[in-house]
Amino acid sequence: MSIDFAGKAVLVTGGTKGIGLSCGLAYARRGALCTLTNRWGSADEEAIRGQFRAVGGAEPHIVEADAGSAEDTAALVAALKERHDSIEVFVSNVSFAQIVKGMSDYSKRALMRSIEYTVWPMFEHLARFREAFGRYPRYVIGLSSIGPDSFVANYDFVAGSKALLETLIRYLNYRLRGEGVHVNVVRAALVRTDSLRATMGDDCIPFIERFDPRMFVSPEAVAETVFALTSGLMDGVSGQVVTVDNGVAFHDNVMRLFGERARLEITPKEKP
Repeated sequence: MSIDFAGKAVLVTGGTKGIGLSCGLAYARRGALCTLTNRWGSADEEAIRGQFRAVGGAEPHIVEADAGSAEDTAALVAALKERHDSIEVFVSNVSFAQIVKGMSDYSKRALMRSIEYTVWPMFEHLARFREAFGRYPRYVIGLSSIGPDSFVANYDFVAGSKALLETLIRYLNYRLRGEGVHVNVVRAALVRTDSLRATMGDDCIPFIERFDPRMFVSPEAVAETVFALTSGLMDGVSGQVVTVDNGVAFHDNVMRLFGERARLEITPKEKP
């Protein structure tokens, strides 16, 4: 079944690499007009435009905007208002990878910074949308991870802020009842991205692949889930956290390590 997004405006924050870029491409190939944001001039704009051309999509509008800045958000929404009459889909895909290796890294400032970038931008953007367009986007998606339910190394504050996002999305769904808005969170398992390497180190990916490559999901799989939730085919789903994890969450535990200890050449330390 072909779902036509021709002429519909889509905003993806953090949209120039990884999951965000895959989301943009998923919408572009269905005809959407995409705006992608990035920070600190980190985007290879010509390469991105080439990827959009390759899927037959319209050229994306790429904007440098700090999602944690109210001023940048206001300027972004003002620019969107000049280009579009409404926003169909808003995908909030920003986070701050605050690395925590021990208790010495725990600080109020670091935690608040993680929340400032992971949680608050969704609500700041929504307020600005309402002011500029007189309505909210029809579909709102926040990106989360398995961190709120599963231990991920060095991920304490990111996981905490993602957990807050997941909780608030349920309340947001209640607050926007009657507005014709569908709001959900897509929770992704591990994805091979620069952010994962920055948080967990370069040896993380080969180590996990040795255990089970299916613990990774592709950015495209996450993006297609995001698209499905905004396609009109899943409008009965709202205020939910939808997990994309290849079904490994059930058996991703120490008992599985025990069951596969021979294959993985794992031996317990002898007691002193």
